[in-house]
Amino acid sequence: MQALACDHSPRPHINPHSITSTKAVSPARTPSTPTTTIQVDTRVSNTLAMSQSLRPYLQAVRSSLTAALCLSNFASQTAERHNVPEVESRTSPEALLTPLTIARNENERVLIEPSINSVRISIKIKQADEIESILVHKFTRFLNQRAESFFILRRKPIKGYDISFLLTHVHTEEMLKHKLVDFIIEFMEEVDKEISEMKLFLNARARFVAESFLTPKRWFSALRWGFGRERNELFPRFINGSIIDHHIT
Repeated sequence: MQALACDHSPRPHINPHSITSTKAVSPARTPSTPTTTIQVDTRVSNTLAMSQSLRPYLQAVRSSLTAALCLSNFASQTAERHNVPEVESRTSPEALLTPLTIARNENERVLIEPSINSVRISIKIKQADEIESILVHKFTRFLNQRAESFFILRRKPIKGYDISFLLTHVHTEEMLKHKLVDFIIEFMEEVDKEISEMKLFLNARARFVAESFLTPKRWFSALRWGFGRERNELFPRFINGSIIDHHIT
């Protein structure tokens, strides 16, 4: 076996206090590799920001609506063998509970009117300008005309609100209560997105129509070019009376 040679030569003494920190020398840079830049769509970022700001408002509506949906079967005290929503008939004041209004701002709010056997939810949809007001009116009118397909949609909204829902004890007995709450919350989320998309589409269509209308036509260019010519060359049929003769004959 070959023995390993050891170096027994004296080594210089190094004072630990004399050691100073030095910066490490970075190795030679390699050629930079191409990087991929990801561009986030502005509409997506705006939607995320809107959902973040909308979350506390929707959470307050969810909690209040869940507490209000504790309904029971309660017969009418004025008509025998009748069971009507007390929040609609309002014949028994003791069967009505305190209404609750949850407002995000002056243009967005929800009115929850609970009673012993029914709950009425009215929603005021955001309307920033006249275009959104028209779109909201057309959209809610379209839904109200098909109220029987939604089961819980009220055909006519409460005054001051855009759309109303009516939940009775029959709905909570035949359907899942948390699913009903999810439907209301999802409707509030999607209706703002739907109105915003309709407004963007309307603006794009109006811009296209305006550009098409303001683009000079061929006949308009020919009309301007032919003003210096004889009228008979430019409008021979009109001048000679052939159009009039054609209609008369």
